[in-house]
Amino acid sequence: MEIVLASQSPRRRELLGQMGLKFRIVVPDIDEHMDRPLPPDQLVEAISAEKARAVAAEVGPGPIVIAADTVVAWKGRLLGKPVNETQAKEMLGHLSGEGHQVYTGFTVRQGDRAVTQSECTLVTFRSLSAEEIAAYVATNEPMDKAGAYGIQGLGSLLVEGIRGDYFNVMGLPVCALGQVLKQFGVTCL
Repeated sequence: MEIVLASQSPRRRELLGQMGLKFRIVVPDIDEHMDRPLPPDQLVEAISAEKARAVAAEVGPGPIVIAADTVVAWKGRLLGKPVNETQAKEMLGHLSGEGHQVYTGFTVRQGDRAVTQSECTLVTFRSLSAEEIAAYVATNEPMDKAGAYGIQGLGSLLVEGIRGDYFNVMGLPVCALGQVLKQFGVTCL
């Protein structure tokens, strides 16, 4: 059975590979704007469903399409990918010494059949100095990540605690995805 990942994220590519799945990549051409008046879980679900729908229309009804979207929520504010270093520093300043939620919505679609879910993981940062924030931003790691950090890289030095699926923070809730893939006849174990 052919599997298509509707994402250009290297982290999602890596995680699907770790699940033992063979897949190809088709990048969706959609507007991923986050200014929709939806709660974070519904927002990431809606965007992942749009990505999956767009790629399914391109590849046809046979392949299983997997799409995802991730956002960080802090005190009711959504933090997507920073557009510049100033915004990355601002985001990290907000998260310093605070807890926040990471939401990832994912959709598995084959033809007209689709299952969409989301996961939430609670992450707590240690207190960060302005110098530490500047040094981390200077690595350029924060620039393509929701909330301006990557838990799997140097950003792990910022994280004091986590409750929930670690892989969700990387951008793909592997355990939940594996359960949904079973519904489509794909087993990872």
